[in-house]
Amino acid sequence: MRSITSYRFGFFSCAALALALVGLSCLPKPPSETGDISITLYGFSIMKESLEKAIFPNFAAKWKREHGQDVRFTSSFAGSETVTNQILQGVQADIAILSIDRDAQRLKQGGFVTSNWHELPHKGIVNKTPFVILVRKGNPKGIHDFPDLAKPGVRLIHPDPVSSGGAQWSILAIYGSELIKSEKENTEQDQARALQSLAAIWRNVISTPGSAREARTQFETGFGDALITYELEGLLMKGAGTADVEVVVPRATIFSEHPAVVIDKNVSQAKRPVIDAFLQYLWSDEAQQAFVQYHFRSVTNESFNEQNKELSHIELPFTIDYFGGWDKAYPEVIEKIFRDRVQRRK
Repeated sequence: MRSITSYRFGFFSCAALALALVGLSCLPKPPSETGDISITLYGFSIMKESLEKAIFPNFAAKWKREHGQDVRFTSSFAGSETVTNQILQGVQADIAILSIDRDAQRLKQGGFVTSNWHELPHKGIVNKTPFVILVRKGNPKGIHDFPDLAKPGVRLIHPDPVSSGGAQWSILAIYGSELIKSEKENTEQDQARALQSLAAIWRNVISTPGSAREARTQFETGFGDALITYELEGLLMKGAGTADVEVVVPRATIFSEHPAVVIDKNVSQAKRPVIDAFLQYLWSDEAQQAFVQYHFRSVTNESFNEQNKELSHIELPFTIDYFGGWDKAYPEVIEKIFRDRVQRRK
């Protein structure tokens, strides 16, 4: 006869085993066992082609090979300020790629970004591009540098600084260009000259679309004589053959730099590994070369940029650091100079 002791031992052993199995079933499974994952990315307008045609499919294929798991992307693109406002209002984005670091700061202040994107490679900047001028074929208005945009009769399209990060870069490009050139010529900044040039150019603005992409679309339809925009927009237009345009490279111009951030408030613990992996992928050789293919500049390897023969040479390039970063550039140039002294007096 089976003893009571052995019976009890068997009963509790089975019970313990059952509880252990239940406990194991409740533990988080590794990403490769949780089924498909969807990543939602909100980006500023000109990121669309490089992400949807190259970065997304390349990363999805890589993750599938390494983890046996499908990654699907949902994306939305608009002006950087608009994208930031949408996230602050509650859209369920996992990642944002923004035109300006100031918008990342706004997401941090709103409690949506809690991790420090400046600790990522290259301080969170995934790519860069210079600001140039697009003109009609043959350059009938004789535009060769920013000050030429102030000529009588020039009709300029310029995105709206309220909604577009590209518009803010453009203002800094115009203003900073004159500061840089005056320093080169006279060893000191001529702020009066820079202000006068910015004000004169702004008087010729006839339309302020909501984003750099909307401005490009308007220019493609034949509206306006000139457009200040990211270099890649002109190169994409020329490649598509949808508009007869020429790219005019200013003597001095700014390189816009574009940060990527995780919207920590929206990312679950289960999804975090693939989100972090995608973010790191943006600085991989494969991703950086894909950006260059779509006319951005690589931030990791200058030799990648040499592979795109259409990228222009900038004689006097500068970055946001010339103004002391966005913490100084926004209040001192965008607000005090452009908004208060140019825009309100137009």
